[in-house]
Amino acid sequence: MKNFSTFLISFCISFSVFAQPSPIEGSWYGLLKVQGMEITVVFNITQTDDGLKATMDSPDQGAFGIPVDKISFESDRLEIAIPSGMIVYTGMLKEDIVEGTFTQGGFELPLDLSREKPEKTAVKRPQDPTEPFPYHAEDVYFRNEKADITLAGTLTLPKKQGPFPAVVMITGSGPQNRDEEILGHRPFLVIADHLTRNGIAVLRFDDRGVAESEGDFASATSWDFVTDVEAAVSFLRTRPEIDRAHIGLMGHSEGGIIAPIVASRNPDNVGFIVLLAGTGVRGDKLLLEQQRLIFEVMDMSAEEIERNRIINTRAFEMIQQIEDTEILKPALQSLLTEKIADSDIPSGLTRDMYLQQLMAQTTNPWMLTFLRLDPAPYLEKVQCPVLAVNGSNDLQVPPSNLQAIEAALNRGGNHHVTVKEFPGLNHLFQECETGAPSNYATIEQTFAPQVLEKMSSWITGITNP
Repeated sequence: MKNFSTFLISFCISFSVFAQPSPIEGSWYGLLKVQGMEITVVFNITQTDDGLKATMDSPDQGAFGIPVDKISFESDRLEIAIPSGMIVYTGMLKEDIVEGTFTQGGFELPLDLSREKPEKTAVKRPQDPTEPFPYHAEDVYFRNEKADITLAGTLTLPKKQGPFPAVVMITGSGPQNRDEEILGHRPFLVIADHLTRNGIAVLRFDDRGVAESEGDFASATSWDFVTDVEAAVSFLRTRPEIDRAHIGLMGHSEGGIIAPIVASRNPDNVGFIVLLAGTGVRGDKLLLEQQRLIFEVMDMSAEEIERNRIINTRAFEMIQQIEDTEILKPALQSLLTEKIADSDIPSGLTRDMYLQQLMAQTTNPWMLTFLRLDPAPYLEKVQCPVLAVNGSNDLQVPPSNLQAIEAALNRGGNHHVTVKEFPGLNHLFQECETGAPSNYATIEQTFAPQVLEKMSSWITGITNP
């Protein structure tokens, strides 16, 4: 699902050699401590003839050149506003340090800035594999001719000579690299290492527009990612080390939506699929349940939860009923203007800024596609073996989706289905107490060993009967 605090968009700052220098000019670095993680933030400030200009970088999230819409520096007080990200920063320059507060979406965090790059505290990730590996790994590149882009990834093989059964890994929502890296965890690296050690080849690749892969992630939808996965399958079929009869798909979260679509469209090329917290219901229904569960664990009052449910239900109904985006936008704008109370608006943002951000989040192509996409019709067309697993503490894709997935597969006549709910695991398949996303980073475990064992044994069982 969508990652929290995602920073996107590019910007070009202007510079004039005739502008008078300012004591705030230059690059300022700080560390945000969020959900147990340290996230580097950089403000790049330039003095021009037209005043101060700036951009923000979030290098840990691969985001650079984020436009700063408003910046002022008077009497040693720095103020920065980025409405597109609901971000406000205020601070006081004291010698070589800016002591301030970073606010996003109503959440305030202390953030001091300096001109030197900060050193981050090392995080413990005991499951991360280290070289040398007892298998062959190589960087690979393959074409998606439909999109006219080249995608980059890593192919791991138990040995250089096969043939081996293989898995294409499909990331969840948001811009992800080939390791599906999130909050210091690299679950796809851990999974690929385990599977390859157990005789299964694995192809994992960077999302389009991320890391080494070409393309534009910001404008892409789930349907674009479908073609990327199809290109990955086609690439594996050209490799002599791969058993073409046993190429499978393994999708996490949104990847668990994409995998059945690809399998239904390519029945002769996909031998099995593994769904890690995949969904079985339409996107709007999933998000309503996800919001309720996360709000509850955040100790939001029952009244607030119900009020949010009513507003979101009405907004999602509009999105289902009105297909033309140009007609949808003013209708949705009117609803949000009427229903959003002043108390809902995060500090540092005007009402117009907040509404603008809500509209951008709700009506972008990816979100509209996700809210309208029902995986059930595609699951009904899947005839290959399916393993669907979920954690009992998953608040983002509740385990009730397992029953919906199994029912859809059975309706289509597919009885080669294994579903399993693992107790005490969250959306990332970590052992946990509550499943709250705020705990993902503080949990040292990346991926529960019992799920790794289930996946490798199931794949081995169907590819080597």
